[in-house]
Amino acid sequence: MTRFFWLREDRAVTTYDGEFNAAHKWGLPGVTCPTCGATWGGAGHDYPCVDLSGLPEVDEFVRARLESVSEFTRLRELVRPLAPLRATLPPGTNFGPLVGRALGEFGPFTWLGDSTLLMQRDILEQLQDAGVRGLLGGRTELRFRKRNPPELLEPQFEPLGQLHPDCIPSDTPPPCLTCGRLDLTRPDEPILDAASLPQELDLFRVGNFATMLIGTERFMHAVQGLGLIGMTFRELPTR
Repeated sequence: MTRFFWLREDRAVTTYDGEFNAAHKWGLPGVTCPTCGATWGGAGHDYPCVDLSGLPEVDEFVRARLESVSEFTRLRELVRPLAPLRATLPPGTNFGPLVGRALGEFGPFTWLGDSTLLMQRDILEQLQDAGVRGLLGGRTELRFRKRNPPELLEPQFEPLGQLHPDCIPSDTPPPCLTCGRLDLTRPDEPILDAASLPQELDLFRVGNFATMLIGTERFMHAVQGLGLIGMTFRELPTR
């Protein structure tokens, strides 16, 4: 049976001081929903390998803003043919490279919070060579002040698996029928829904809590076998 692990930054590692301040080049707007009353744009739905530059309407995806649900829906359908088949594309979905500034020395993994991860190109390629399945790296457009900066890639983690209903509070309301928002607090003891987990990938996000990055036992063994630092692994139960 495949084992699954919650991936987070290892804050005990102080060998590297690299950091970045960046945002994705394109994105869907947030919405103000007339049904549930929420104003929101979901975090964690990032597709760095999706290129919108060929869209005639590309300028409509540059500025972060709020739109009506109908206008958001129109924009979402414009990008849907370019996105992965299983992508749900909620408000606030991001596309393309991270654009911004970076400084310091970068290790194998560099994090922005626990939901955005960068890898150096050679590390990503070593993990692919070690047999990690479905590992795709999107380019970044980070500006360094130093000469010979590292080539950093952002792995694309698709939101595919789900938290099991048993770990979600019983009073959690269902997703809004108009905008799809799920008002969910991350449980202290997450359980993954076994039936929802992709079997062909070693890296993905939790679909109903997309800031959680998940890796399989195969990925963990590849990282440990290569002696890479900067990431912790917490095994999650499945049901």
